[in-house]
Amino acid sequence: MTVQTKTENPAPQAAGREAPLLSIRNLRVWFELRKFGFGHAGYVRAVDGVTFDVAAGEAIAVVGESGCGKSSLMKTILALYKPTEGEILFNGTNVGALDRKGLRWYHARVGYVQQDPYGALAPFMSIRQILEEPLIVNGVRDKQERLERVLQAMEEVKLTPQEDFLNKFPHMLSGGQQQRVVIARAMIMDPEFLVADEPVSMLDASVRVEILKLLRGLQERHNLSVIYITHDLSTVSYFSERIFVMYAGNLVEKASVRELLDNPLHPYTLALLAATSDPDAENASRFRDVPPGEPPSLVNPPAGCRFHPRCSKRIDGVCDVDVPPDFEPVPGHQVACWLYRDDEG
Repeated sequence: MTVQTKTENPAPQAAGREAPLLSIRNLRVWFELRKFGFGHAGYVRAVDGVTFDVAAGEAIAVVGESGCGKSSLMKTILALYKPTEGEILFNGTNVGALDRKGLRWYHARVGYVQQDPYGALAPFMSIRQILEEPLIVNGVRDKQERLERVLQAMEEVKLTPQEDFLNKFPHMLSGGQQQRVVIARAMIMDPEFLVADEPVSMLDASVRVEILKLLRGLQERHNLSVIYITHDLSTVSYFSERIFVMYAGNLVEKASVRELLDNPLHPYTLALLAATSDPDAENASRFRDVPPGEPPSLVNPPAGCRFHPRCSKRIDGVCDVDVPPDFEPVPGHQVACWLYRDDEG
């Protein structure tokens, strides 16, 4: 298969951070299409040349609209999908090369917070059974030890008093309480790394901030590395330190939260910010300056920069021909856009 290449620079490390816990290098995740179940019909290029690092104890956000490749990236990091090309290194171990025993070791160190808490919890299991299951799978045989760890996890996510919840079933809890159970299950094995997939998108607005602050507290207390997957830039500042903006399988901008929100560079990032919900009713009634059209097909993505068909600032003969590398017009702020080619050091 022919791969359109993009020059990737390793993501800059936050000042004072140690070696990365997670390193992703030139990751591609392509899904083969079959015509009527037989014969090759192309590829869906869900993730197409992604590189970044996550340090121990660092929280990053991957932001983009639906269909940009966030979920495929997340599932590959969780070792649910195999990379087509590239590497995912966890503490130097190549996740893509792990056997079944190695994957059990890896999954015990990586927690997963799902988007839909009700769909993520088995309806026929009590809260105690749901939280005990990962311990049983990972060989914790002592019942008293399992109960103590369950009670401790429930206390950390503020499901207290615990005896009020242990024997309940998921349908007996509110959406916010269900998500606390999902978080407790993700934390039960004391992981080093947490993947949170739109963890508040299914919740009422009144509890979203509370859940995000809970995750931030867990991250700080346990020195967790976190990847927060979201489409909503309005929530990233609650516990993320850096933002990676994703579009059509590529990362188009990487910067610290404050730098990116104060100084967005890529035209797509500007479009995302323009589409962010505004609590001011007067502003909400105004038309917003968002780009026309839809994200491109990941089966036949456009040549050059994948955003160029929707971009009012495109440079004809450049943006529609060549894939932009990562430029760094501001130290620590990378942007894959030809508008900044003259600013490259």
